[in-house]
Amino acid sequence: MSFLLWPSKSRPSVSRISPSLSALSHGHGRKTLATAATAKIDARPIKSVLIANRGEIALRVGKTASQYGIKIATVYTNPDARSQHALSSPYAINLGDASAYLDGDKIIEAAKKHGCTGIHPGYGFLSENAKFAQKCAESGLVFIGPPPEAIEAMGNKSRSKVIMTDAGVPCIPGYHGTNQDPDFLKSEASKIGFPVLLKAVKGGGGKGMRIAMTAETFYDQLESAKSEARSSFGDDVMLVEKYITTPRHIEVQVFADRHGNCVALGERDCSIQRRHQKILEESPAPKLEEAVRQDLWQKARAAALAVGYEGAGTVEFIFDNETGEFFFMEMNTRLQVEHPVTEMVTGEDLVHWQIIVAEGGKLPLTQQEIEARIAGRGHAIEARIYAENPQMDFIPDSGRLTHLKTPTSTDNVRIDAGFVAGDEVSSHYDPMIAKLIVRGETREIAIQRLHAALSEYEIAGPITNVEFLKSVCQSPAFVAADLETGFITKWKDELFKENIISPEAYSQAALGTYQVEAAASYNSLSHNEVQAGFLTNIQNREFHYARNNPAGTSDAGEVTVYVKNIGRGLFDVRVNDTEYTSVASHWDSASKTVTSYFPHTRLDTRFISEEGTITLFQQGQQYRIRCATPGWVGKALGLKDNTHSVLAPMPCKILKVTVEEGDRVRKEQALVVIESMKMETVIRSPQDGVISRIVHRQGDICKAGTALVEFEQA
Repeated sequence: MSFLLWPSKSRPSVSRISPSLSALSHGHGRKTLATAATAKIDARPIKSVLIANRGEIALRVGKTASQYGIKIATVYTNPDARSQHALSSPYAINLGDASAYLDGDKIIEAAKKHGCTGIHPGYGFLSENAKFAQKCAESGLVFIGPPPEAIEAMGNKSRSKVIMTDAGVPCIPGYHGTNQDPDFLKSEASKIGFPVLLKAVKGGGGKGMRIAMTAETFYDQLESAKSEARSSFGDDVMLVEKYITTPRHIEVQVFADRHGNCVALGERDCSIQRRHQKILEESPAPKLEEAVRQDLWQKARAAALAVGYEGAGTVEFIFDNETGEFFFMEMNTRLQVEHPVTEMVTGEDLVHWQIIVAEGGKLPLTQQEIEARIAGRGHAIEARIYAENPQMDFIPDSGRLTHLKTPTSTDNVRIDAGFVAGDEVSSHYDPMIAKLIVRGETREIAIQRLHAALSEYEIAGPITNVEFLKSVCQSPAFVAADLETGFITKWKDELFKENIISPEAYSQAALGTYQVEAAASYNSLSHNEVQAGFLTNIQNREFHYARNNPAGTSDAGEVTVYVKNIGRGLFDVRVNDTEYTSVASHWDSASKTVTSYFPHTRLDTRFISEEGTITLFQQGQQYRIRCATPGWVGKALGLKDNTHSVLAPMPCKILKVTVEEGDRVRKEQALVVIESMKMETVIRSPQDGVISRIVHRQGDICKAGTALVEFEQA
């Protein structure tokens, strides 16, 4: 785990910050919304801060705070008791059950009890909760974020559209009113014209958001969006907006202080998304005319000033590739997950800026100084490393990180991580493992560095999106900056090409297993057995593997590998019809590496074996190989055949079962709705058929791999 941070001597403390040389004037909305909140909190230094969040952002905030002599306290829940952020501070407070990160009263009580003078909410959870920010102020705690009034104004998407329109910020056409009758909303959608975007007014992070492509799908998509919004935010009020078919997602990082200064620290293109959530972000946005870029910055600052903003915020825009127009989408009143991209291209520590503003100080740089810095620092890209399966519509995964090796950190490669090897990716929370951020003199160099760094990543345990991110980096469309939020769908065939596992990789899996088991047998031998030359007479082995790709989904068929020991460290290997003779192979237990000399090449392969899955890392490529039980063995042992079952793809809770026993269903028809890792997922039928049994009902908690629905056998 490492962070790209700044030596304290290079960053000014609050007392040494000179006044801004130029400032935007106060907007009328600033006087209306911010004056009352500002008056309640006197400018004063923050000596100790409680970080009201988890994972990598808690570690990242703590790193900067500690660097400036601020004592930190962290909070954790029962599932997070041994997490890295909980262990990062001697002042760690257990909040209780998994949902307790949302208990603002308990967090404020903990902060006061431990003598903290400020609270940093990170992002998510309480960072955009106006009531929590207000309670912090009333409790005498500095909330390191914007005023409650600004959070309230921009947190309600309907109200924010009105404020933006009044401030001259262009908004996308849509219905933002209070009438929530489904028939009325459908009529408004028809007036706007399909496709439309349905979005929870208090939503965020892609939750409570669905696209209705046609009038026929409107009601189903509306109910799905409302259900997820209720679960995520406790509020299912929706707005309806025109859905732009080839949009880019471009956002501007803004910062404001209570002295009237407001700046834009460049923009980020966040168009590479799945499930309406970002996975790749970059700055500056490519292929953007300078006049449009400057207009985006100006509109973003106008948006911030309109609500009397203070601190870090992100103004998000939809950019229409067809017309070149852009429209205000929403403002996130917090630090964003992708803020390191902006830090890379400005050289600034935005968490330190947050502390400066919260203490009542002025912004460290003027707009002109920021633009000068951006002009000389090249291009940055962030990739979010998730525990998820891209081959199964990016369904999240969970479990223990049995092996974790990160890329080498440099001035141009930064890793913000919340996990180390051995940690558990919990099914209770977002499955992001880390953020990988790179910088290059040009966008092309940044992409090359990103791919090289991703090739260094080694993660065994949960399935991850690392291989998919590599595919994006190598996509000609991405390299050419042919960007839009539908990028993944548009280039699906290219991005999800099957990566065939080579016979050499299957050989390494078998040789690794053979030698690990041989070493274990050797360690258990008596002295006399060793002297008898046991290791040169180990029984030859036959291994069975399911044909599968690196993402872990299986195809029909099986690979059989025969390993014959022909001498100490020498083997003949046959993979189906491919044979390798006299392969010298060595297992290094310290590095978990199998080194084998094939007739045509040498391969050094990291070998990780766990619960029926072998994960290999070789030559910058990851392979996940499932061990298979031969059919005759399964029958002899009476193992259950799940061929005709639909299985839970991850640990989950059953929200709804949409079919009954005896129903005839079509392929892709919705069968079950599940909830896991803060996400609602619809499980669809893999085939046409008849339901013979509903195994689990609404409210049941299921493990990954559990049968949910069974089909009649043909």
